[in-house]
Amino acid sequence: MSSWKRRALSALVSSCLFAGGSAWSASSAQAESATATAAHAKTVVLVHGFFADAGCWSAVIRLLQSAGVHVVAVENPLVSLDGDAEATRRVVDAQAGPVVLVGHSWGGAVITQAGADPKVSSLVYVAAFAPDQGMSVNDLIGNLPPAPWLGALAQDDAGNLSLTEAGYLKYFAPDVPAREARVLSAEQGATFGGALGNPVSLVAWRMKPSWYVLAENDQMIAPELQRSMSARMNAHVVPVRSSHVVMISHPEVVAAVILEAALSR
Repeated sequence: MSSWKRRALSALVSSCLFAGGSAWSASSAQAESATATAAHAKTVVLVHGFFADAGCWSAVIRLLQSAGVHVVAVENPLVSLDGDAEATRRVVDAQAGPVVLVGHSWGGAVITQAGADPKVSSLVYVAAFAPDQGMSVNDLIGNLPPAPWLGALAQDDAGNLSLTEAGYLKYFAPDVPAREARVLSAEQGATFGGALGNPVSLVAWRMKPSWYVLAENDQMIAPELQRSMSARMNAHVVPVRSSHVVMISHPEVVAAVILEAALSR
């Protein structure tokens, strides 16, 4: 999709939420008509990653719903790749028609596995891991220098990981207002660290058209790794000057990319 149309889609979702009935430009009207068509045909299923819960998608959900799109967010158990993929497949299978499957961070590994479902028409990766066949997240990051955020991890006796509040503000969501980031930190889901070693057995991005929102200021997943993964996928790449939580700091961009994927086929 051309850059002007992406901008029009961004304007559409923003205007639906904030404009309160203001006049449309010609390009916005064209995008509105296209989006209305997509809204009748597709459901968007959102998959969160580690150190988060389904609420991290709230801003994107509001924008998509205001554009008339049906949206469902998965509450991932964050215990294993198979467990999270099964939770996602249950949500996908419950939808009446085709699905645009969206994953953030660890959620990218989940949609890589679960996206092979025939109901899934396209995939959107948001600053997300995209393993290839037989690869785990640990395989993707194994040759990289240790990330500074690893020093901000806490682990309980069961092997569940969390980020300290200081680590959350510094590495996970540095471009989100501190007051909001502290709330997100308090809401983060318990994450079983062993899941990072689970390899994918199905690779949906080899079967389905894919988009990748690349966070250029990400301190959790190195932008260089995001570029490498998205290039291997031959994805439609949308770079954003954002921290890891693109869907929170730049929800209008993420919503526009999701709409683009919904209009793709």
